[in-house]
Amino acid sequence: MRPSSSDRARGALLFGVLLALIVGALGVTVGGCVMVRPEEREYLADPAMTFGSEGIAGEHEEHVLSNREGSAGAGAVTGGGCGCN
Repeated sequence: MRPSSSDRARGALLFGVLLALIVGALGVTVGGCVMVRPEEREYLADPAMTFGSEGIAGEHEEHVLSNREGSAGAGAVTGGGCGCN
């Protein structure tokens, strides 16, 4: 049994819409790729922009912990210090 002309037209329309969506998604993806100028790289190298770390907040917390414990690096090891919690 051969597909009717309306089935073929519906398939062609579906293919056209799907192709337009793929091309549009590809255009948006490629449009997000830019070259970063050297003077803009300083903002991207900021510690607040790193993945998986606290950034500036982590540095602040480490400073507070070192003042409270009386020693540097108190955030990495439990225990130590004056013993008062």
